[in-house]
Amino acid sequence: MGDLAVENNVSPTLYVVVPCYNEEEVLPETSKRLWQKIRSLIRGGRISTKSRVLFANDGSSDRTWETICELHDNPEYEGVFTGISLSHNRGHQNVLYAGLMAALERGCDVSVSMDADLQDDIDAMDGMLDAYERGANIVYGVRDNRDTDTLFKRGTASAFYSMMRALGTETVPNSADYRLMDVQALEALSRYGEANLFLRGIVPSLGFTTAEVYYRRGERFAGESKYPLKKMVGFAVDGITSFSVTPLRIVTFAGLAFLIISVIMLIYALVSLVIGVAVSGWTSLLVSIWFVGGALMTSLGIVGEYVGKIYIESKHRPRYIVAEELS
Repeated sequence: MGDLAVENNVSPTLYVVVPCYNEEEVLPETSKRLWQKIRSLIRGGRISTKSRVLFANDGSSDRTWETICELHDNPEYEGVFTGISLSHNRGHQNVLYAGLMAALERGCDVSVSMDADLQDDIDAMDGMLDAYERGANIVYGVRDNRDTDTLFKRGTASAFYSMMRALGTETVPNSADYRLMDVQALEALSRYGEANLFLRGIVPSLGFTTAEVYYRRGERFAGESKYPLKKMVGFAVDGITSFSVTPLRIVTFAGLAFLIISVIMLIYALVSLVIGVAVSGWTSLLVSIWFVGGALMTSLGIVGEYVGKIYIESKHRPRYIVAEELS
């Protein structure tokens, strides 16, 4: 790779996996900064000259894939940029998994996954590689603050991680998908065949030696967030229902509680009838009907989430289809 040929014989081959969906606005700056980081790490003997940046395009409707192809073909970048493109939009977790599996197939020793929006500190890779060299198989990039988030987002994020812990799911608070995984961890991840992916829960469940690197998360460089409120809620529901059956147990206990309450109300009604107490009851009856009806609908919704996931998993359809890939 030209003047980047300074390499330690034991330097690992790094693949930086970047999932992309409609990121044409930010890709020129993202590629520039990643190129500088890769070049710096190679010159310092930290990684092999075979290291690459792999962009995983999630069926974007703009010029994201065309931009990736232009980066790949640009001789100035000496072949550092490569990529794959899915045939259809499959969601962030699926395209990230596809990118990681492509990196594994291409012979990487270690991968670092990060979003394209430059909110994750690229320089935190140095600390991740330090931890990897000390023996960590997985290194999590953890935000040291949430100053750039709104009060609502900070509160909901805290509530989500607390709920996941309460439900028995192992997660790393304030850590998204900015993480390092070595080849052993990637091979273990490749054995997970479920269609409903929640990598923030799967990766901690792999075990292995882990470490954390703290960094300050910045503002999005350009474009719009790909996680509006609707997608955030859906992501949280996927995370909870993919890793815990506790909500189903809550439905069971709630049903028992309603049964006990109904018996108590029956006894109350019989006693009132015997002693001749007039019971108007229309307010309590109305409230009870609405309360029980809402509880039943919520319970059916929770059960439906699990049944829907079972239905999807039973079809054994491919999680994604790679339409194009660059060498």
